[in-house]
Amino acid sequence: MKSHLIKTNTIQLHYLEFEGHQPTLIFMHGLTANAHAFDGLIAAGLSPAFHVLSVDLRGRGESDAPVSGYAMKDHAADIVGLMDALNIDKAILAGHSFGGFLALYLAKYFPERIDKIILIDAAANMHPNTKEMLGPALGRLGQTFSSFNAYLEKIKAMPYLTFWDEQMLSYYQADVKTHADGTASCIPQQDHMMESVLKGSLGEPWLDYLQTVDHSTILINAADGVYTMDAALLPEENAMETVKLMKNCIYAKVPGNHQTMLYGEGAKEIVSIIKHFLNQ
Repeated sequence: MKSHLIKTNTIQLHYLEFEGHQPTLIFMHGLTANAHAFDGLIAAGLSPAFHVLSVDLRGRGESDAPVSGYAMKDHAADIVGLMDALNIDKAILAGHSFGGFLALYLAKYFPERIDKIILIDAAANMHPNTKEMLGPALGRLGQTFSSFNAYLEKIKAMPYLTFWDEQMLSYYQADVKTHADGTASCIPQQDHMMESVLKGSLGEPWLDYLQTVDHSTILINAADGVYTMDAALLPEENAMETVKLMKNCIYAKVPGNHQTMLYGEGAKEIVSIIKHFLNQ
C-alpha cells in the first residue's frame, strides 16, 4: 500500500494505492468514512487482482477540509481532477453508500470518463428511515473521547457492528485525530457532512439520473442484514427499483449489513462478484 497526496480542484486530496493488475478501480467511501473503509476487500484479494485507488473524500481522512464546498459537484470535480493528474482517461468507479451516489453523479455528468460502475449498498431510494437509522453513526461526530481506546469501545458497542474484524482497526484509526493530551475526536465535521447530505445525497434527482446512465453496472446489496431499527439500510425492493430503472444494471446480494458487508464473508463475496463482473 502506498499513501499519496495530490492537488485537485484547489485542495490536497489523499488516496491509498494498492498495486495490482489492470484495470484501475477507483473506490469512494460512504458519507463519514475514509479510504481505509475498503481494507477488508483488499485483504480478501481485491488487490493484487486489480490496481485499486481508494480516496479520502474532502473533509475525511487525510484530505483537506475546506470550510465549504461539499455538494456533489465539488466531490465530483475532486475525482475528475485526480484522474486528470494521474492521466487516467477512463476508470471503473466503485462506491459504497454516499460513494455510490457520487459514482452515479460522475456517470451522469462525465460519462466519457467512466467505464463500468460498482454500486455497493447504494440506490436512488434507501430505507425511508435512513436519517434516523444513521443516528448512531452520525452521533460520534463532534464528540471528544478521553482516548482512542475509549472511542473504539463506543464504536464496538454500535448496534450495526455485529462482529469485529481486524481489518476494521485501520478504518477507525483513520476516523479520528488524537490530540497532545491523549484525547481523540472524529475528523469529519458535522457541518461538512450535513452539506454533503443536503447538497449531495438529498440534493440531486437520482431517479431521473438513473435512466440516463447506460454504463455496465452492478449493485451489490446487503439486503438481509439489519443495520439499525430492525431493518436493512437498503432493502432489496429499493435496490431492485434502481436496478430496473437503469439500462444496464445487474443485482447481487451478499451477507452482512451496510457496514459489516465490507468485512469477513461479505468482503470475500464482494471481491468474487467484482472479479466475475469485470472479467465476464
